[in-house]
Amino acid sequence: MEQFFDNFGKLLTAISDTVCGYPFFLLLVCGGLFFFVYSGGISIRRYGSAINALRYKQGNKGAGQISSFQALMSEISSTVGMGSIAGVAIALCMGGPGAIFWMWISAILGMCTKFFEGALSIMYKGKDSAGEVQGGPMYIIINGLGEKWKPMAYFFAVFALIGTLCFMQSNQLVEAITTVITIPMGIENTLLLRFMLGAVFCAIVASVILGGITRISRIATKIVPTMVGLYFLLVFVIIIIHADHVPGVFAAIFHGAFNLDAGIGGIVGTAIIGFRRAAYVNEAGVGTTSLMHGASRNDNPIREGLVTMIGPSIDSGLVCTLTAIPIIIAGNYMEVGEIKGLYIALNSFDALLPGYGHYLLMVIVLFFAFSTMFSYSYYGLKCTNFLFGAHRAKYYNYFYLVMIIVAAIIPLGSVVALMDLSFALMAFPNMAAIIMLAPQVKRLSREYFSNNNLKKQ
Repeated sequence: MEQFFDNFGKLLTAISDTVCGYPFFLLLVCGGLFFFVYSGGISIRRYGSAINALRYKQGNKGAGQISSFQALMSEISSTVGMGSIAGVAIALCMGGPGAIFWMWISAILGMCTKFFEGALSIMYKGKDSAGEVQGGPMYIIINGLGEKWKPMAYFFAVFALIGTLCFMQSNQLVEAITTVITIPMGIENTLLLRFMLGAVFCAIVASVILGGITRISRIATKIVPTMVGLYFLLVFVIIIIHADHVPGVFAAIFHGAFNLDAGIGGIVGTAIIGFRRAAYVNEAGVGTTSLMHGASRNDNPIREGLVTMIGPSIDSGLVCTLTAIPIIIAGNYMEVGEIKGLYIALNSFDALLPGYGHYLLMVIVLFFAFSTMFSYSYYGLKCTNFLFGAHRAKYYNYFYLVMIIVAAIIPLGSVVALMDLSFALMAFPNMAAIIMLAPQVKRLSREYFSNNNLKKQ
């Protein structure tokens, strides 16, 4: 069994490296740059407007199931997950501190991309086979571009079913528990142990997702501010204790991003790693944004786009930086000869807060991982609804729960490759659609900012 997973992982990695190398990098960078320029740098110029839009209470009168705030919290609960901790550790392991700089750039560009995604999720909603209003890239493609583009909508939905199966979350939760608890207790990390842990995760997730999007959004609205606040406090304590190392952290990030010792190819390689990991964190351009915000009751596309824009500033901006600082200070990412995620982060926190740092991080990890698993189930449910009909969508949750157990068993290398490949194949049709429909958003954006005094929003 182990040999099968190893061979399968090598094949996946080879395919993923090809698709997710320059093609995926150019798609995200060029697409993000296009939206940044086309919108007039909206992620920088209109961030204040985004905060005002989030506070606006009178726009939740449209067709949908949740409010804009609930949609944002549910989306962040999915993006501020294992990618924000394990993903950052993997980026540092593969590309060094310089990869973090490119994650910041990805956040700025991703905010612009998400602005367009959020707006289009309101502009082009559709109805499922039961007549209920739905949103997402599938409906944007069909209703925005026309029926002839339906194969592209199906292409997105198929790979979204794979990309949103929470392999990373379940896998890295097992790594956290075995590293911090079971191995120190002398319990061997066997296939049976990982299966049992996966079954426990499955039961916890089932108690939430079987209640539908309203229960998911209600829990996300409570859990997201709490978990981000707790993580900030934990890292703040580390910064205070090790304040003399903090300037060196940022120096290493900027030096690594533009280090000419490795040549231009080295810089590009570091940038690709940063953008790939950031794509898994903020998911800008991947399509999950419009799946969630398509459920918003907001009746104004531009206001929803502004709310959506806040997400990357929190996940691949704030939270990823909070993760990078302790890991770079500890420096143990340079000592690992293979891809390691949560293992590096846990050891880093324990080195900086000896005796209890890894326990505190594990508590945060539990919050992050389960919040992501709750929201991701909704994405897959919507894609199943689109592909197979509303009356069959309910069966997806059971498939999703079984896959949580499977993910707890397979190796991390296979998980990373599968997630990267699926996200890339989701991004290509989604980015193509929002680029073609961008003029519609820009037209409404001009009207919004010319007709609305910001104080009245």
